[in-house]
Amino acid sequence: MNLRTPICDRFGIELPIFLAGMGGVAYAELAAAVSEAGGYGVLGMAGVPPDEIRRQMREVRKRTAKPFGVDLLAALPHQIEAAIDVILGEGASAFVAGLGVPGPVIQKCHRAGVKVMVLCGKLSHAQRAEEAGCDAVVAQGTEAGGHTGQVAGMALIPQIVDAVKIPVLAAGAIVDGRGLTAALALGAQGAWMGTRFIASREAHAGRAYQDAILRAGGADTAVTRCFSGKPMRVIRNAYVDDWEKRTDEIQPFPAQMAVSARAGVFGLTSGDAERVDPERSCMPAGQGVGGIDEILPAGEIVRRVIEEARETIQRMGKLL
Repeated sequence: MNLRTPICDRFGIELPIFLAGMGGVAYAELAAAVSEAGGYGVLGMAGVPPDEIRRQMREVRKRTAKPFGVDLLAALPHQIEAAIDVILGEGASAFVAGLGVPGPVIQKCHRAGVKVMVLCGKLSHAQRAEEAGCDAVVAQGTEAGGHTGQVAGMALIPQIVDAVKIPVLAAGAIVDGRGLTAALALGAQGAWMGTRFIASREAHAGRAYQDAILRAGGADTAVTRCFSGKPMRVIRNAYVDDWEKRTDEIQPFPAQMAVSARAGVFGLTSGDAERVDPERSCMPAGQGVGGIDEILPAGEIVRRVIEEARETIQRMGKLL
């Protein structure tokens, strides 16, 4: 059974699985492994200086000749401005933006032959992205890990599919082939997967973080503003619980990020994954954690998701 969707042809890949550009986790080894397995690897470079972005991109290219992208936060335009020439010059085939539409650089990317994709938590976000000239959007349900919105994927994904003409990827609690199948059934052309790949051998995640992923159930995550000032789904811990008792003290984005940096709770994005403290650290994770029970090579995750999706579609076909 061929699961190659139109977005695969558009991005030059074999399988409709895209690695979420997770800051602090999706570094060269993981991005390259997903691309090499036939999916689309994305480097999560939010907060990373241009020289390190260049190094990570070159490390990806050492490991694979297949396409890959780079993810930054549109809400930090100064970082995009400083890094965009590196991204365009070092071989990325797509630039991915979270927390907004990167309007000022879209045409620059297109002139360089680089596609632009935006994560969207609302229907209006997707419409603005299309109007701005983006090539694809990620419809991210609130069940997703990291910065997230308020609308569940089951509602959001088909609404965005119906509202825009550009390709749509689905994100939020997709950790296996059944999730990919559901995404395709809702009209998406593929899955944007993050949390499942945190529990991979190539992930730049400390063992404490990975163990927390394996232990957690879907009810063990919470959406909080305490780490960045914007809503973020993370594994709930004592640090989160303390801040949730005094939410009036949380600063707006990005001021709260400085508060978190001083508190030493950004072990992931500081480049030192082994500094993760399960009771204090920021550990983004979606509600799909309850379906993750082992650490696997990223390529094996891709293979299993595709295999299970095919089996699920075949099983559903027998019901017709």
